[in-house]
Amino acid sequence: MRSSNPVFSRRGFSRDNGYAGFNAQPQAGGPAVGTQGTPYAGNNPYAQNPYAQQDLQYGAPPQAPATTGRMTMDDVVMRTATTLGVLVLTAALAWALLPVDTANINKSYGIAIGAGLVAMVLGFVQAFKRKASPPLILAYAALEGVFLGVLSSIVDNYIASGAAMQAVLGTMAVFVAVLVAYKAGWIRVNRRFYGFVMAAAMGFILLMAVNLLFAVFGGGDGLGFRSGGLGIVFGIIGVLLGACFLALDFKQVEDGIAYGAPREEAWLAAFGLTMTLVWIYLEFLRLIAILQGND
Repeated sequence: MRSSNPVFSRRGFSRDNGYAGFNAQPQAGGPAVGTQGTPYAGNNPYAQNPYAQQDLQYGAPPQAPATTGRMTMDDVVMRTATTLGVLVLTAALAWALLPVDTANINKSYGIAIGAGLVAMVLGFVQAFKRKASPPLILAYAALEGVFLGVLSSIVDNYIASGAAMQAVLGTMAVFVAVLVAYKAGWIRVNRRFYGFVMAAAMGFILLMAVNLLFAVFGGGDGLGFRSGGLGIVFGIIGVLLGACFLALDFKQVEDGIAYGAPREEAWLAAFGLTMTLVWIYLEFLRLIAILQGND
């Protein structure tokens, strides 16, 4: 099962990294084959876990992650906290050091847009790298924080006072709610769920791209998908999609730990979760701006 998160979709614990998850299926008419060509019995509980190959050769189950350098939940939590901490710190610094008053707003906004574009490039570079690069991930988080800090300050000062804090609280609430629902089994992440989320995400992104093109060439807000009544509807859809992304990310992390993904993969988990949380925060920020502002 691959997540809809662009990081997990391209790199996250994929077959290329050795962890195939639901992608490793028994071949028709024969035993399952691991990613390195090692045959397994069809009823072997470790048939989809290439990290168990060496252990299975000796007839023993995989050793505990703590003794083999495999990813644990503590690793994921620590890397995610570090990545988010860098993002929040730079966002706070950007808010404080890049004023958005009448005299400086254009300069600050220009810096924020530049930081956002560079962060996007770094995100794509990491998504297509074969291995996680902690400096690259932390640089992405730092630049994304600059973008979010200035953007949040503009919305908070000119459109909807208190919007940034409300968006933060909303993002935290969604994260906790999805985590609880996932752990309680209320959300079943399977192929049908994955297919639905991917189709919805592709449709959403396509509509937003069309709206952006009309806005660039026609002025205003294009087709109106991001303002007024339609903006509220699409904002809610964006938040719900972000919640679905979180569920897919939780499944991906859970499977990576269960199948013994290498410890460095925790950085990819942190990167993917950070991207999803940024998505949710931006959707909340826009939604609050529409509901409380004049746009």
